[in-house]
Amino acid sequence: MRSIRSISSVHSTQPLLRRTPGLQTPPLAAGEASPMTTSGVPTATPPRFKRSSPRKKSQLRSRRLASGEVQAAGAPALTRAPPPASLEVDAVPPIGRALPREFFEVDALDLAPRLLGKLLRRDEVVLRITEVEAYRPNDSACHGRFGITARTAPVFGQGGHAYVYLCYGLHMMLNVVADMEGVGAAVLIRSCSPVSGLETIQRRRGQQTEKPILLTGPGKVGQALGLSTDWSNHPLYTPGGLEVLDGPEPQGILVGPRVGIEYASPEHVAAPWRFAIAGTPWISAPKNTLRPR
Repeated sequence: MRSIRSISSVHSTQPLLRRTPGLQTPPLAAGEASPMTTSGVPTATPPRFKRSSPRKKSQLRSRRLASGEVQAAGAPALTRAPPPASLEVDAVPPIGRALPREFFEVDALDLAPRLLGKLLRRDEVVLRITEVEAYRPNDSACHGRFGITARTAPVFGQGGHAYVYLCYGLHMMLNVVADMEGVGAAVLIRSCSPVSGLETIQRRRGQQTEKPILLTGPGKVGQALGLSTDWSNHPLYTPGGLEVLDGPEPQGILVGPRVGIEYASPEHVAAPWRFAIAGTPWISAPKNTLRPR
């Protein structure tokens, strides 16, 4: 018994033809027989063509997509798709030049917000400053209230120098001296975010994490930079060692009262001299006391 496919091919008046890419079969004139027929009667069974399985078609399409070839609807030929643009998940601020000494020779209350977004660099470690506190002359929370001592002498030094002191016998606290020599003012670096040298930061901190807990707190910043009190009086505007570099300004700033100064006068406890970059998680606690500037 003939198969259904054979019966269909014998009685078909439009037999299957092999099409050559780029060539078109000319239309038949009225009464003209097909090349496969004589007087309209088929003379041979049309050849059967092996169809690709769906699996092979899928594999072929996968190879074409992997090589970047796509067939656009209505396009005359295959074209290669352009490579996708790289997506920047976490923007890294560009490392700028060292800031001049004059940048620091202003009132601590003016210097503090200007330091937000700036970069701290020591060896391969680069941190972006995200939170600071201002300490001014005649401020009952400032170390300058004790006058010039062996410990506080750097606070009365030239603006742009480091003041590093040991807190509770455990934490190295980095301050940037503000204003002119003899004034006695500084800005405490409370929190930062990592820019480079993450492995060194984690090793110094003893924490294998990339979460904000790594650098949210002044003692953590000092530890991440590997500081000691020997860094006091170091100029932060000269190349090498510990530097403050230019960086992008933040789009928004938060302000609030300073942290842990309950011993100060009520006026200075309530003073909104704490500044932080808005929208960043790299801020120490408490956060609920901060408000948009």
